Formats: sequence, structure tokens, C-alpha cells
Amino acid sequence: MTKGRSVVAVVDDDPRVLESLEDLLESAGYAARSFSSARSLLISGLAGLDVLITDIGMPGMDGFELCDLVKKVRPDLPIFLITGRDEITDADRVQGVSRCFRKPFDAQVMLAAIGNALRKSKNGGEHES
Repeated sequence: MTKGRSVVAVVDDDPRVLESLEDLLESAGYAARSFSSARSLLISGLAGLDVLITDIGMPGMDGFELCDLVKKVRPDLPIFLITGRDEITDADRVQGVSRCFRKPFDAQVMLAAIGNALRKSKNGGEHES
């Protein structure tokens, strides 16, 4: 593992989104790991991840299903949903999700949200009894 750098996994079936998010995250000092499907992320495993960013609308397992699975294994992992559609109006489906972003999203707003989520998870995670 790269010490000191938070690992952000990005799951999206659109290679252009993966590439632009990877560039954005790397330029902000994060270690980005890209996956073209929920299945490829799950095969790779969730260990070592600090943040998960996933598209909602993907073939096979969608972002909502991925979130449900991830929350069972890593309930403390900050999750961000991104979408080009109107799915994020479904409030029941986004419980436990750190934030939803509609494409095209503001890169600086997303980086600030990731930074906040990482600070919270690092501070909150150490005081569990």
C-alpha cells in the first residue's frame, strides 16, 4: 500500500468518466483505482479502500446494489454515488451514502466532499469501543 495516500476506488462503465476521475483524484494526491463494473471491484476486494465512488446506472449490478453489498462488508466506508439520470431522487436507496453527484459534477465540490468524508471516517473510526 502507498503510505499516506488515501485510496479511492471509482466504478463506472463509462471509460471517459473513469479516466477523468482518475486524473482528478491523482492530481489531488489520492491513489485512484478504477473499475469498469461492480463485479470487477468485488473480485479485486474492498480491503485497503478509503473511499468508493460509483456510478448508479451500470449494466449487471447497479450502483445501488453495489452500495448495499459494500455496506454489509465495510459499513464505515464512505460511498459517493454519481449519475447522469434522476435516480438520486429515491431517498430510501441513498441512505448510508455520503453524497450523490449528478453528472456533470463540480470537481472541486467532489474533492472537498471526499476530504470531509476521509476526515470523518479517520476521526470517528478510532473512538469505537
